[in-house]
Amino acid sequence: MANPISLPLQQRIPRKNILQRVKDLIIFLLLLSLLLYRFLTLRNHGVPWLLAFLCESWFTFIWVLNMNIKWNQFEYRTYPERLLQRGVELLPPVDIFVTTADPVLEPPIITVNTVLSLLALDYPANKLACYISDDGASPLTFFALVEASKFAKLWVPFCKKYDIRVRAPSVYFSGKPEASPVDLSSDFGGDWKRMKIEYEQLKQRIEEVVESPIPCDLAGEFAAFSKIDRRNHPSIVKVIWENKGNLPDGLPHLVYVSREKRPKHPHHNKAGAMNVLTRVSGVMTNSPFMLNVDCDMFANDPQTVLHAVCLLFGFQQEKESAYVQFPQAFYGTLKDDPFGNQLVVLQEFAGRGIAGIQGPLYAGTGCFHRRKVIYGLSPDEADINLGRKLSRLLLNEKSLKANFGNSVEFMKSASEILAGVKEKMDDPPALDDSTTLEAAIQVASCGYERDTYWGTKVGWVYGSTTEDVLTGLKIHSKGWNSVYMTPDPPAFLGSAPSGGPACMTQQKRWATGLFEVLFNNYSPILPFRTTRLMFRQRLAYLYLNVWSIRSVPELCYALLPSYAIFANKQFLPTVSEAAFFLPVALFITFNLYTLSEFLRCGLTIRAWWNNQRMARIISATAWLFGLLGVILKLLGLSETTFEITRKDQDTPNDSDTEVDAGVFTFDESPIFVPGTALLLVHMTALAVGLLRVQSWLNINGSAGYGLGEIICSIWVVLSFLPFLKGLFRKGIYGIPTSTIYKSAALALLFVHLSLGASKN
Repeated sequence: MANPISLPLQQRIPRKNILQRVKDLIIFLLLLSLLLYRFLTLRNHGVPWLLAFLCESWFTFIWVLNMNIKWNQFEYRTYPERLLQRGVELLPPVDIFVTTADPVLEPPIITVNTVLSLLALDYPANKLACYISDDGASPLTFFALVEASKFAKLWVPFCKKYDIRVRAPSVYFSGKPEASPVDLSSDFGGDWKRMKIEYEQLKQRIEEVVESPIPCDLAGEFAAFSKIDRRNHPSIVKVIWENKGNLPDGLPHLVYVSREKRPKHPHHNKAGAMNVLTRVSGVMTNSPFMLNVDCDMFANDPQTVLHAVCLLFGFQQEKESAYVQFPQAFYGTLKDDPFGNQLVVLQEFAGRGIAGIQGPLYAGTGCFHRRKVIYGLSPDEADINLGRKLSRLLLNEKSLKANFGNSVEFMKSASEILAGVKEKMDDPPALDDSTTLEAAIQVASCGYERDTYWGTKVGWVYGSTTEDVLTGLKIHSKGWNSVYMTPDPPAFLGSAPSGGPACMTQQKRWATGLFEVLFNNYSPILPFRTTRLMFRQRLAYLYLNVWSIRSVPELCYALLPSYAIFANKQFLPTVSEAAFFLPVALFITFNLYTLSEFLRCGLTIRAWWNNQRMARIISATAWLFGLLGVILKLLGLSETTFEITRKDQDTPNDSDTEVDAGVFTFDESPIFVPGTALLLVHMTALAVGLLRVQSWLNINGSAGYGLGEIICSIWVVLSFLPFLKGLFRKGIYGIPTSTIYKSAALALLFVHLSLGASKN
């Protein structure tokens, strides 16, 4: 029998994608052919032809970036059973971070289910510690977590006794009773019913407190929340549960953290909260590995930590990986992805493709980090982390204070991590010790980071609303690799935003933050600042960083057909020209290409169409506003803000909420104005085109618009069909009157300018 120590814990498997490359090249050659034709005939067609040439040049550039990502796809296979054969005592401790910020937009019951699923993971409980960051400083959230810790004493043993797979109670109890075939004893039915009753009582207690005008008695352990202002309060660190007996089959540590907030101190949104969690956990448990998840991303596979440890420990001949990123997946998803935000195709092809370069981008949740990497250690320094050079440069008191702050306890814990002596479990820490709590409160203060490298060289990086991507970019720029793990079943499941406003908020925040990255010190377009970043990895980052910029050429291209109709000009070859084949072939090939990707992922044609139209809607709305937000920031006129996406607390089987769940909704946000205006412009253009039926037939190849422009205009209207329906609906499903008026004014201005161009 082979020695378990000698068996590999993971396997890196390349995916054959020759057909993928052939299809990519066909589209690329069609784009180049169309560009060459436009360039050769540019002098004869004027402004519409030039604008189309510039837009199509941009699309070609984006397609090259897309090909770069997808051409080296890899996947990993892990062997947790081999890891366990090496001995449970060799498993490293892991600190788990859960972040929440608003008890209204992120209801406490959602956070509770995520925490319960993490406390019940198949990993020694004495090697896990769960820290919850509450940026809302809410007594409701704290109350819910205290109640959850009581329920966990029943829930965790139940899950492990019957080998329950889905360990978030709200999801587990939404279906039929299911236990592992290993143990289907007569006790299971009774235990299941008792656990469901206990959970319903827990849920009721939390709901009663949430709905109460006076949430709870702010005395005793709740005294810290008395007369509190969520934007102006001291640090709150409370140990809700401590595994004092160091029991591997008990409950993990559970710690509540609400960092200090003061009006005159920047708090740096989620990045600031993550850095506080890093420091608080550093003075409490100081585990060498950290997992961070959003409050709505519950653990769907109880062996998730074992999979991650296989990847973090499994590289015997290769250099260590900085982090292990699990893809985002969602539960209770709407059929056919009506809002185009389930990310299935993007993660299947782009995610696996980036994994074959320098590793996946950090996605902000479902990620296991090496603490020493977060502390700023480079691969070269990690290779010599027991040598004199590192000790002299990093472990002296002056350097530690400059990097990590003036907390003696934290400097000591950081030096242990950097020196590589914190790779196994020490004696169980006394979390409720007064000295430990005082140190935790100190490092959670808002002024602690002053005159340190937190947010630049150490920790999560500041300067972007997508602090995750920016932090991952800093890590890759130091020369680290990362790993993309796609287990079956998915490791974590969350809730995708539904409705127009929530989707637009999320997409706007992503587009804003990704564009902000281009102006950071770790920008992928600054090679002298990111010398260890591979060239192809730069292109992969650039593909995402320019999301907001893509809104301008896409919006211009979407307006071209209507402009051509109003001005009686053309931006496409006529039907009588042989070159008419180029845009037609490109259009058909591209749509068949994207359709094939969706079918390969097991999705439907309807899902493909929903994603295609949402791509057009998002680029003309959310991405455009993301671009404008960053431009205003660069001009010093405003600051970008971190907008929290509303979390849906309904379970997958809540039939009452499914009636109009897939219908697009609107509010009075100006983000819906460009899309509505674009729709009105094309509806007017089609009306004008019908009046000029002789012109658009254009069989003889005259200078005016033709059949191609009419078809493109119809395609835009179909893409914005949710907006068209919104013009005639009421309530949240209808476009507000104020938005229609603003959009109509913009549409009339465009029509006026286009008609004026026809006279020139």
